[in-house]
Amino acid sequence: MHILLIHQYFLEDHQGGGSRWNEMSRIWVNEGHQVTVVTGSIHYMQGRPSEGRKIRFSCKTNMNGVRVIRCPVSETYHSGFAGRLLGYFSFSFTSLYGALVYGRGRYDCILATSPPLHVGIAGLMLSWLKRIPFVFEVRDLWPESAVDLGVLKNPYLVGLAYWFEKQLYRNARLICVLTPTFRDNLVNKKAVKKEKIILIPNAADFHLRGRAGARTRREMRARLDLKDKFVIIYVGAHGAANHLSQILEAAELLRDTNAHFLLIGDGREKKTLIETAAARGLRNVQFMEPVSKTEVFKYIKASEVGISVLKKADIFKTVYSNKTFDYFVCGKPVLMAIDGISRELIEKAEAGLFVRPEDPVDFAQKVRFYMDNPNVLREYGENGYRFAKAHFDRDDLAKQYLQRLLDIL
Repeated sequence: MHILLIHQYFLEDHQGGGSRWNEMSRIWVNEGHQVTVVTGSIHYMQGRPSEGRKIRFSCKTNMNGVRVIRCPVSETYHSGFAGRLLGYFSFSFTSLYGALVYGRGRYDCILATSPPLHVGIAGLMLSWLKRIPFVFEVRDLWPESAVDLGVLKNPYLVGLAYWFEKQLYRNARLICVLTPTFRDNLVNKKAVKKEKIILIPNAADFHLRGRAGARTRREMRARLDLKDKFVIIYVGAHGAANHLSQILEAAELLRDTNAHFLLIGDGREKKTLIETAAARGLRNVQFMEPVSKTEVFKYIKASEVGISVLKKADIFKTVYSNKTFDYFVCGKPVLMAIDGISRELIEKAEAGLFVRPEDPVDFAQKVRFYMDNPNVLREYGENGYRFAKAHFDRDDLAKQYLQRLLDIL
């Protein structure tokens, strides 16, 4: 089977960020199938060309044997709502052109993964032109997310977005969702047939953890000058939706301890966060640039606790935080500052503590609890690893996904 994947933010080899599809496509290729990816030139966290330079169209095969067609996208992505919208629409049209001109060949299905919702434009049109099944993946509830966060306000644009979402669900042969809440939303509020939906959540990358090597915790901590610190790590985007200012506020309340916050990633708010930490004299907060997922695991293993955090908003009660599974696979307990199903996840796994979102006092208290209870720290870390291995192994879930694609052909 040959799959054409439309994914605006597919990562370069060894690039930091969400690697769901880099890993999924690797597994599918190893299973004997072909995957061609049409993606954009702008990294979602950094807002600049992912290769560090301005590109037009490029076509190459990555280290996993996946053919990647990279298309130019407007560099205004982090320039407010209008800039981001331009980035989305520019990819809708360059991806269509890239697939038709540089992606010539025979395919068995088109798979478009959102966000943004706009990837469905190219996916749907290519499905019609090539007369092959269209599969749509929902990694975030759009346009609800944009509306709830106040990003999308114009009533005409909101109405248009909901209309287009309905067309995608109606025309998709199969719809993949990442959480049970997404599935319930589509069935109960969008009138999507339940049998059309599959659930393939985000997952734990045990393969990548193995590739991280055997570098010891002591070596990594010495490299970062963290010898006697209680390290709390955050890995991911530094954007408005992540609301990382609550971490700085918690750090301020923990000045009297050896707690040290290590934040790895990039995003629109990072510069402001760095300036705020400097202005407050927060020497217990350290910022780092994004690193590859393999490198991320080395840093997580050298830490005590992992943070999963998002802005306090009802829409985020429906999501699983990607980074939670990275902490699980490294055997680290979680501080979960996201309510809803992410909270349910760590409580079911007995692998972490819930922190009330945007409550730095509660945040600091939970850190102190971990610091005072090393046995709980170790127990929660072991629980998370076992739970992820039993229920969220990437290899198992990727093969389930692949089988459902084969079933519709």
